Amino acid sequence: MVVEVAGRRMTVVNLDKVMYPATETTKGEVLSYYARVAPVMLPLLGRRAVTRIRWPHGVEGPMFFEKNLPSGAPSWLPRVTVSSHGRDPDAHPERDRLTYPLVLDLADLTYLVNLASLELHVHQWQVDTKGHPLNPDRLVIDLDPGSGAGLRECAQVALWVRPRLEEMGLTTTLPVTSGSKGMQLYAALPGRHSADEIRVLAQDLAQEMTKKHPDLVVWKMTKSLRPGKVFLDWSQNTAAKTTICPYSLRGKATPYVAAPRTWDEVEQGAHGRRLSQLLMTDVVERLDDLGDLAAGLATGRTADAGKRKK
Repeated sequence: MVVEVAGRRMTVVNLDKVMYPATETTKGEVLSYYARVAPVMLPLLGRRAVTRIRWPHGVEGPMFFEKNLPSGAPSWLPRVTVSSHGRDPDAHPERDRLTYPLVLDLADLTYLVNLASLELHVHQWQVDTKGHPLNPDRLVIDLDPGSGAGLRECAQVALWVRPRLEEMGLTTTLPVTSGSKGMQLYAALPGRHSADEIRVLAQDLAQEMTKKHPDLVVWKMTKSLRPGKVFLDWSQNTAAKTTICPYSLRGKATPYVAAPRTWDEVEQGAHGRRLSQLLMTDVVERLDDLGDLAAGLATGRTADAGKRKK
């Protein structure tokens, strides 16, 4: 089927293909979901290099990661070349370079989702108009529960981390249930510090939380330390690392979403009330009821996310 999206003509195929057999969710429904959330997701994608995880035959089939621009990509799909270490390739010409797509409008998003890119992962930094990486404009803490722990424990840790971030002057924070096991906690940054500096800050915070709450928090990646605890993953702030973009689907058995949440929900979850991962249908309903909970995280340099050179 030939469609026109954001002024671009493209062919979308296999709309009846079932991508999530457990819920009989089709590729057409996946495309419709991304079109619905595009106004709130595009500012979060910003000018960030996008890594995709693709499931060509649905979530019960094989998948693969894709960083480089897909073969056959149209000339209008925006792109950026950065080093594999997440740094300016002009400053390190000897290092491997990767050319990623950018997602600046609905046409870009639709093109990639049509390739069965269910998951979209991004760095915490953007590129400027010349393609040079900027300093990170957000910090992310990935709260990963070990066996015997779950979202309740993640919510409790998030409530401990939030006031500590506020003491550092990071008052714009966003909790996101990951669509998998745990939760991410984002904080908007002014962009004055390098990725290395933010990584060290996050690692120091993880060590501090482990010292204060050793029965529930662990900062080391060692799996044997993690049963019953929450791994406070500071390493997601490393320049080369990516994190699932809020509002992205996950390639799980059912179409769960990395979903922005309210702090009231997190508090209730920490006190034993129901806090669960959300499906794409839930997220669409919440947009109608609650609006864009991630709006505060998408300000500043992301303001031009929906704009592009003609």
